[in-house]
Amino acid sequence: MRAVFVICQPDVGAPGVAEASGAFAQRAAHAGVRRLVLLSARGEDLAAPTERALRRADVEWTVPRTSWFFRNSSEGVFLPFVLGGELPFPADGVREPFIDAEDADDAADAAVAALTGEGHHGRVHDLTGPRLLTFGETTRQVAEASGLRGKRRESRGLPRGSTGCIV
Repeated sequence: MRAVFVICQPDVGAPGVAEASGAFAQRAAHAGVRRLVLLSARGEDLAAPTERALRRADVEWTVPRTSWFFRNSSEGVFLPFVLGGELPFPADGVREPFIDAEDADDAADAAVAALTGEGHHGRVHDLTGPRLLTFGETTRQVAEASGLRGKRRESRGLPRGSTGCIV
């Protein structure tokens, strides 16, 4: 095996992931892997230690950094909140280039290119969707697609003035 795609669970920035990923990268290099592609997160400062750990291995590396996926609401980290009727998020007014199903295929193509092609070593690629949406707009789209009723209110447990989205 010459190339490996690395996905960190539960998250690229979670506690202990940088150490585990660094150890994995060193073992992979020792086993003859020449190229590692780490799926990371755009704008997530906590991902930086994991990215640095990968770079320290004696291999070619590429880091595709994705923005938020719509799938986070239907099968990912937001699903329990969506099913519970409330998606608390302290940055509702922030616009993000969410990645939908078609864009996810493009992100996968970019990862395959980094794994199999030339010209990606030592590069970070920011991968985004085509439209800027707030978390509130995204929540409304999830509500419309799922048949759930959506509304907004200030959420408990968030900093004063922050908004959450209710589905």
